Amino acid sequence: MLEKIKKLRSNMAFDTTAAIVILLAIFGAIVCASGILEFTRAFDHENSNISYHIANTAASLVNGDHIEAYLAGEEPEEYARTKRILDGYCKRMSVSLVYVIVVDQSDYGRFVSVFNAVDNSVDNSNYVEWELGDARDTTNQEYASKYRQLYENGSPYETIYRLNPGQNLHPHITTIVPIKNSGDKVTALLCIQRPIHELERAIMRFVARTVISMLILAVIASRLAAYFVHKSFVKPIRKVSAEATRFAIENTKGEELGDVSRYEEIYNLSRSIDKMETDMVNYIHNLTTVTAERERIGAELSFAKNIQSSSLPSQYPAFPERMDFDIYGCAVPAREVGGDFYSYMLIDDDHLCMWIGDVSDKGVPAALFMMSANIVINIRAGMGGTPAEIMEYVNNNICEHNKANLFVTIWLGIMELSTGRLTFVNAGHEDPAVYHKGGKFELFKTKHNLAVGITPNVEYKDFEIHMDQGDKLFLYTDGLPEATNSDNKFFTSQRMLESLNQYKDATPKEMLEGVHKSVLNFVGDRAQFDDLTMLAVR
Repeated sequence: MLEKIKKLRSNMAFDTTAAIVILLAIFGAIVCASGILEFTRAFDHENSNISYHIANTAASLVNGDHIEAYLAGEEPEEYARTKRILDGYCKRMSVSLVYVIVVDQSDYGRFVSVFNAVDNSVDNSNYVEWELGDARDTTNQEYASKYRQLYENGSPYETIYRLNPGQNLHPHITTIVPIKNSGDKVTALLCIQRPIHELERAIMRFVARTVISMLILAVIASRLAAYFVHKSFVKPIRKVSAEATRFAIENTKGEELGDVSRYEEIYNLSRSIDKMETDMVNYIHNLTTVTAERERIGAELSFAKNIQSSSLPSQYPAFPERMDFDIYGCAVPAREVGGDFYSYMLIDDDHLCMWIGDVSDKGVPAALFMMSANIVINIRAGMGGTPAEIMEYVNNNICEHNKANLFVTIWLGIMELSTGRLTFVNAGHEDPAVYHKGGKFELFKTKHNLAVGITPNVEYKDFEIHMDQGDKLFLYTDGLPEATNSDNKFFTSQRMLESLNQYKDATPKEMLEGVHKSVLNFVGDRAQFDDLTMLAVR
């Protein structure tokens, strides 16, 4: 038996045939995996479309104008009628769950139940209906991200696959669509949940058919390969081997081999394969190195973005204990990190200092310069003095260390809260927009001083605005009026003022969100070119 095994292992036809069978098995596995991926992708797409239409139809059954009324216990008859319709729809469409929720838009980490229809017979599950007003935490970060897309980015629907949901739950697909009121504002989300047993069964059938087909093909191919290898390779090589052995023993010239085989380039082919393998290994090594470097840079940029974001005020309300003013700011960088910044601080109980700036560059250099400038302003503003004195110090300090030859435009003001007197200095920045109660937002134009970082020992001049109760101040960077749409048209200061006046009675936070929404609607699909930063105080 051992002799037979050794003989088989030394037989070229056997080894070659075995190799072909193994390669066919590997090829079959690749085909099977590729087929499963493609099949799953097509199945997911079809399933997602079906689920969307089911969810969209269900959403049309809910009155988006009465969501808050339902939660407040109002419209009981309409609520009960809608609940019965959703219960019936859940059973007719063979879905496990149909539920309507209102999500907390502050961080999308919680939601409140409005409607909840359950059909446990669809998936042999044990879901329990949620009561009206039942508050729950969002399942995970993926759900929170989908909620944000629907509320903030106008997504028509979002789909989540849960193949391993845990908690004794079965694999399912959840499709989420927005419910809007008559003003086209998203007031709630409708979710449907469907089991996906069909996908598992279809994949098993596909795998079984593929494996059987590959086994039959392997048997046929191995027989053909054995015959071909024996005729074309084994016999010629044996003849060459016999002649080489004879020559080694006899050291005499024997009969010429002649045309042993028509495959004269076998040796050259082996050398070509060796070269190909060497080149391929080098290529993969280089590709791995480049990919790792890109991932490292991406991780560092993400870390830098988090650092930069944490350097700007994010708490709202900024001063919850103060009722005599309200302030809010936001920054949207064009790249991972940007050169815009804003901040504010209470110098003492009666003086609020605020500033906004725009560095002349973009990306990482601008981000580093921005953080340096922001720190210098923060330190110097806390020491007191007029805005002009603060700006002169900041300019000299930045010029002294400005080896990158960058500059930054800055608007800085100090408001005396007891009197409403706002003293400010403008170092080459955009003119602020001011709203006086009973009027409308208008640009408050003054003479601009030189931007910070260009030359030292510049004298800056203060200006004043008087702010009464209910008045508002809006600061911004040039990324707002210069936002560009696909037709290469600017948003312009005029559109900015129109948007501000549309939200002039709103809180600073609501006003900035409204203006940002107006910019997004104007820009459309055009990629953001410049950083966009805004700051508002009432």
